[in-house]
Amino acid sequence: MLRLDDVWLRYGRGGGWVLRGVTAALAPGEVAVVLGLNGVGKSTLLQVVAGVLRPSRGAVRERPAVVGWVPERFPADQPFTVDQYLGHIAAARGEPRSAAAQWTERLGIAGYRGVRLPDLSKGTAQKVGLAQALIRRPGLLILDEPWEGLDAATRDIVPELVAEVAGAGGAVLISDHRGETARLPGAAQWSVQDGHLTVGGSAEAPWVIEISVGAGDAVEAAARLRAEGHTVLRVGPR
Repeated sequence: MLRLDDVWLRYGRGGGWVLRGVTAALAPGEVAVVLGLNGVGKSTLLQVVAGVLRPSRGAVRERPAVVGWVPERFPADQPFTVDQYLGHIAAARGEPRSAAAQWTERLGIAGYRGVRLPDLSKGTAQKVGLAQALIRRPGLLILDEPWEGLDAATRDIVPELVAEVAGAGGAVLISDHRGETARLPGAAQWSVQDGHLTVGGSAEAPWVIEISVGAGDAVEAAARLRAEGHTVLRVGPR
């Protein structure tokens, strides 16, 4: 079981603490979603769990040997084509270079195999990031805002990928500020605030759902939602 034991982190000796006494565990097959406002330390926490950052104090224990890590913005400023990059990743993970082909097909980027990474759109680059994390089945999959920049079809695939990794015994940790957590109804809730982590404390937090209706139906739709006890935050053109 992956464990975070009293993890503290700050950037530089004189910097403020970004993470404070974080203690948590993630079991094989478990999915946890990290919630919190921008800037509270969600990405930092994920980088510590992934091994990208080393804690200033405390430790991350029992991290699986194979970690799939997808940052919020995939680092596409690299001098490779998609095919070259994924081939290198496959080789580094002890897989045949052809192992990348199934992921480029599944994620809809087969047509970009000969395109250089810097020439990709953000959404396509994020798909490459997903592919590289899954070329070898990870024991721990970490996704930082995985739905950002993705098209609707690929956003629907993300829960499938999470379920497959968890079903094979891998642990999954995801950060989310878009309210996409509804796509993962069985996930545990981790909340970050002021550097502190609360496990399971935000399950009752309100959700924000955007609804698009025709202009002529807007008033009636808003009234119906209010009558059902929902809060309507805004009514107007997009």
